[in-house]
Amino acid sequence: MSRSRVLIIGAGFAGYRAARTLARAARHTADVTLLNPTDYFLYLPLLPQVAAGVLEPRRSTVSLSGTLPRTRLVLGEADAVDLDARTVRYTGPEGGHGTLGYDRLVLAVGSVNKLLPVPGIAEHAHGFRGLPEALYLRDHVTRQIELAAVAADPAEARARRTFVVVGAGYTGTEVVAQVQLLTDALVRKQPRRHSGPPRWLLVDVAPRVLPELDERLSATADRVLRGRGVEVRTGTSVQEATKDGVLLDDGESVDSRTLVWCVGVRPDPLVESLGQPLERGRLLVDPFLGVPGHAEVFACGDAAAVPDLEKPGEYTPMTAQHAWRQGRVAGLNVAASLGRGIRRAYRHKDLGFTVDLGGAQAAANPFGIPLSGPLAGAVTRGYHLAALPGNRIRVAADWLLDAVLPRQGVQLGLVRSGSVPLDTASPALAQTPDDPRTSPKEIPDDDAHR
Repeated sequence: MSRSRVLIIGAGFAGYRAARTLARAARHTADVTLLNPTDYFLYLPLLPQVAAGVLEPRRSTVSLSGTLPRTRLVLGEADAVDLDARTVRYTGPEGGHGTLGYDRLVLAVGSVNKLLPVPGIAEHAHGFRGLPEALYLRDHVTRQIELAAVAADPAEARARRTFVVVGAGYTGTEVVAQVQLLTDALVRKQPRRHSGPPRWLLVDVAPRVLPELDERLSATADRVLRGRGVEVRTGTSVQEATKDGVLLDDGESVDSRTLVWCVGVRPDPLVESLGQPLERGRLLVDPFLGVPGHAEVFACGDAAAVPDLEKPGEYTPMTAQHAWRQGRVAGLNVAASLGRGIRRAYRHKDLGFTVDLGGAQAAANPFGIPLSGPLAGAVTRGYHLAALPGNRIRVAADWLLDAVLPRQGVQLGLVRSGSVPLDTASPALAQTPDDPRTSPKEIPDDDAHR
């Protein structure tokens, strides 16, 4: 019998997990192809630590060919999906074009930076969605501290030492918590310490930090950040951004050379091009992650609006842990459609959250038990080591070295500003009126990470 062709688009949390599940569940009945722009799976929760110099960049990546030996990897970006012809057109890393056919398709294209119609944001802000952006931010922050130390104009020095992060959701809070510690360390090494400490502002229209979390965890994060000198501006938004700073809606003008945009994400625009029913930009699927009217197509992760069976009438949020769990269910259901196993509906149970606040500080509530301080830090790092599909020893070694050795405050110059534009999709899709915040990562309800 001929083997079925299974094509997975995207190797984020959902796509990677689907590929790994299919490698076991349908190894004798399917040829699995994975289409992805890079040759690695990126473990997004560790990116703030990469930006802060805690982890070497490759620690947050996992080789696709090294961990998915039975999966064919095709490097490229999907451009269009023809559901009738069952083909996907893509562009390769060197500009060439190709077409892939399939018998089963798993759409796991993920999400991109979300923009709001704020003047100057697309031109002067940088997002935080990938490894290049983390590397760029680390270099940029280091450069600003170094330039501030030799600036003859005190006003210029203050502006270079001022860092603004918009979005107090999970990503923005961790970026501030981690990189603020880096800037403090860099300033201590500068000869002109009298020029003043770095100034960090965390801005959000929400009434509190981490509005998606339990209020006790939110209060812990707020207390830790303010204790380090971070200015937390809740109930505040940005009216305009320029190359010299930002204008807040309360009328304050903040001189700064650094603006990090972490207000949330939106589904990849490829989803809208399919012409299928959508829910707030996400592809509507049934509880089995199937696309209605196309039995051969499945969708999961940030690209899919998956019914939340625990909360009837609602859809699961766009989080890494939902994507990871949905990837497994999608893989099992694809295998079931090929005669291997039985299909299952996607269900979940939240067992808590973790937020790494840098150093030994964290906030967590495993099994509903609120924790803070070093104990929460240990739980958070233990969770990440369990969740990582690779590099565990290397990550643990980097953490140990960071605890006993000073960080290297150098610019690598690997990523230029023009290589990490904030606007990663068409303006029509970028300027959507809704403003969902980045959702927190949840502690998983299974042992699949181990």
